[in-house]
Amino acid sequence: MQLKQFLRSSSFGSCSSKRSTYSRNFDLPEDTPATEIFETGPEYVGGAMLPIFLNDLRQNSDLQDLVEVTLELDDNSIVLCSVAPTPSHNAEGNGSEEEAPNGFLARSASAASKLRRKFSWIRSPSVRSRTSAAPSEDDHFQFYNHNSNHNNTTNTLSAREEMKSKLKLVRSKSTAQRALGGLRFISKTTGESDTNVQWKKVEARFDALAKDGLLAREDFGDCIGMTDSKEFAVGVFDALVRRRRQKTAKITKAELHEFWLQISDQSFDARLQIFFDMADRNGDGKITRDEVQELIMLSASANKLSKLKERAAEYASLIMEELDPDDLGYIELWQLETLLLQRDNYMNYSRPLSTTSVGWSQNLGTRSKTRNLVKRASYGLKCLVLDNWQRAWILLLWVMIMAGLFTWKFLQYRRRAAFQVMGYCLTTAKGAAETLKLNMALVLLPVCRNILTWLRSTRAKLLVPFDDNINFHKIIAYAIAVGILLHAGNHLACDFPRLINSSPEKFALIASDFDNVKPTFKSLLTGIEGVTGIAMVILMAIVFTLATRGFRRNVLKLPPPFNRLTGFNAFWYSHHLLAVVYVLLIVHGTFLFLVHQWWQKTTWMYISMPLLLYVAERSLRTCRSEHYTAKILKVSVLPGDVFSLTLSKPNGFKYKSGQYIFLQCPTISSFEWHPFSITSAPGDDYLSVHIRIVGDWTNELKRVFTEDDSSACEIGRAKFEERGNVDQRGLPRLLVDGPYGAAAQDYQNYDVLLLVGLGIGATPFISILKDLLNNSRSEEQLDSNTETSASDDSWTSYASSSAASSGKKKSIRTKSAHFYWVTREPGSFEWFKGVMNEVAEMDHKGLIEMHNYLTSVYEEGDARSTLITMVQALNHAKHGVDILSGTQVRTHFARPKWKEVFSKIASKHPYSTVGVFYCGLPALAKELRKLSQELTYKTSTRFEFHKEYF
Repeated sequence: MQLKQFLRSSSFGSCSSKRSTYSRNFDLPEDTPATEIFETGPEYVGGAMLPIFLNDLRQNSDLQDLVEVTLELDDNSIVLCSVAPTPSHNAEGNGSEEEAPNGFLARSASAASKLRRKFSWIRSPSVRSRTSAAPSEDDHFQFYNHNSNHNNTTNTLSAREEMKSKLKLVRSKSTAQRALGGLRFISKTTGESDTNVQWKKVEARFDALAKDGLLAREDFGDCIGMTDSKEFAVGVFDALVRRRRQKTAKITKAELHEFWLQISDQSFDARLQIFFDMADRNGDGKITRDEVQELIMLSASANKLSKLKERAAEYASLIMEELDPDDLGYIELWQLETLLLQRDNYMNYSRPLSTTSVGWSQNLGTRSKTRNLVKRASYGLKCLVLDNWQRAWILLLWVMIMAGLFTWKFLQYRRRAAFQVMGYCLTTAKGAAETLKLNMALVLLPVCRNILTWLRSTRAKLLVPFDDNINFHKIIAYAIAVGILLHAGNHLACDFPRLINSSPEKFALIASDFDNVKPTFKSLLTGIEGVTGIAMVILMAIVFTLATRGFRRNVLKLPPPFNRLTGFNAFWYSHHLLAVVYVLLIVHGTFLFLVHQWWQKTTWMYISMPLLLYVAERSLRTCRSEHYTAKILKVSVLPGDVFSLTLSKPNGFKYKSGQYIFLQCPTISSFEWHPFSITSAPGDDYLSVHIRIVGDWTNELKRVFTEDDSSACEIGRAKFEERGNVDQRGLPRLLVDGPYGAAAQDYQNYDVLLLVGLGIGATPFISILKDLLNNSRSEEQLDSNTETSASDDSWTSYASSSAASSGKKKSIRTKSAHFYWVTREPGSFEWFKGVMNEVAEMDHKGLIEMHNYLTSVYEEGDARSTLITMVQALNHAKHGVDILSGTQVRTHFARPKWKEVFSKIASKHPYSTVGVFYCGLPALAKELRKLSQELTYKTSTRFEFHKEYF
């Protein structure tokens, strides 16, 4: 009999799989050669062995049977699922064979059994496990799998052969192309010229490091550019030396060049072989579990992942379980390649909250690109106007007022008799003095935080950029410094000398202003005007100097005892000298040389109202802090020099997500208040903050709350096990002031959120994520209550629906949030581990996408992080937990590609308004602002950028 019209007369089989499952009948005619039945090729798994088996069928007289074969089909392979007699076999139960109506021979179990034996090697492990877990009508044909050690070995090797044959199909897929470009030992560059240029640098480093023309093994990393991962470089060195079947610790320049050509080879197979050789230390072409563990530890060491090294044995077992399901105790090169190429398939199991599953749409590129200078200029101008119009009109108004006051005072003194004596020196000094009065009044307003917080909730936020209050405060301070130079400089260097040296005739014009006594330079300086003026200049010079970045941020390293002049404490305390400055300013403005009428002495008119507002502000803060004394519920010491405080929420304390509070610990200082973002949600019954230890005050705060030195004001860590179980006796007081407004508090005004936090800069966004989750959960509960009430009796239903509608909160505008957290320390993920897990478990609507980026790990594709990427993908697919963060949120390596991030969000949310909120160092803010402007212009999505610095 021949095999004819294969896969004819189809009927669905009983094998369940993600693949399409078919059941086919075929017969075996006698007149057609078996070699014509199948074409061998990669699309037919086992196709080359089928004709051989058909020849055996010819020679065996008892195989003249008809059997039913069940196959699993996908795009790239065919897997044999089962071979069984047709249901009509032996229908009468008497064992007799009957001729079928179509003339075929009756089915027999012997033919099915032999065919199954012959093709058992193409059955995947998943099929075997599935058939064993769910017995079917053909289970009695599997007896050979368990009765013979010889058959077990044959099946094991067959399973490996099946995996190996599938590898060719997987490698041809487009999804594998990115993996094929990985395993880089040198850099991203692929051009030959780049490799040659890099070799010149390597050659120069060889000349500097080599001794007697030989490069030592331990210097190999420095020579090829792996300075930060020398241990990994030594592993590469040893692998390349083993290839030469040598045992040497030093190489020549010629040997180094040969090694360089191998590690810079652009072929994926060449790079894969080097990577395999690093693990295969005995050179037998096989990797054991211990060798996999050593390679994991080597990769973890290169990326400074200490926790990964501790669990290297567990992850090595995970890899062996996946690649060596038959427990032969080793894996080969092609199996390691299989794991690498299947990485994206494993990643597909990740939740959408950690992968941006966005298809490119027509939103991108809907507007034509700028091709000429005019369009580029108009685009730049448009972005400039959209981004800065609020700042522009405020600054323009301020400059115009200063110019008007300067001109008015300048012209006023230009017409006075004193101008004949002191000239333009006097008019310039008086004009500058008028601007000083204005700016000394305005400089207080940007730091009246309670007033600004209230104004944020009004329509004033549409016109005034409240987020730039500190920047405006600094600009006014610079204007004050310029005014002081003009005013004091002209007095001391110009008009005072002219007054002293004036002729009696000219002095007679203004003699009445000086009680008819011509002053001396000493009398001018020692008078009330002179003393108060000089004192203000000195005090303000101290304040301005200690407020500069070099002093405030401890950038300047001064020797003791001058080192106390640097840091936040020096900045904070020196700023309180301004209280003395304002007192001196009022006195200085009261005793003027050339003005005698009280209504002409306008200094008090400028500063009285802002000064009263600021005094009221500070008084309110003091009273409120006493009222808002909080109890400590929990203290947690976290990795990365961070600790968290969980406090009881004071009565009447209401806040919005994204806002911040000030904390004061009187045990440390009765004057210092420090700001911290709130990480709890408004709906929580507690307050929480996360504090990074970066200065004297935060160090002291941690010591007070975590160390036990038998002091009355200090407590031990043992008392901080669970929230609410803290012994309050002997605890230091902690005062709370706030809340205060920040840019992120307006997140509900946007359709989509893009939240970007660097390190501890993630804190304001944690509160937002929790608030979004709480609101989403509340809406689900209200919807559920409304649906339930609809099925009740009429009166009960009416009452329930009325209560639900009256209690239902206004639905927030935000429908999606994308959170990007970029950090250098893997321990940072412990800070908000609970929040991440809560979002993963409770975000049923897919409202939040979370993306963790660890910049200390080499980017995906680098050989030093390749094995970590494999383990991460495999562990996340099997257990749903990321190996670095310990949460369901997968961790990415290196830094995000921000242009791609913005483009995907624009593609996913066309015709939406995206609020981009950033908290971190200023350097990244420029890039995010630029991308917000660019994508707003090029797409139908509008991006509005807001920033907070720490």
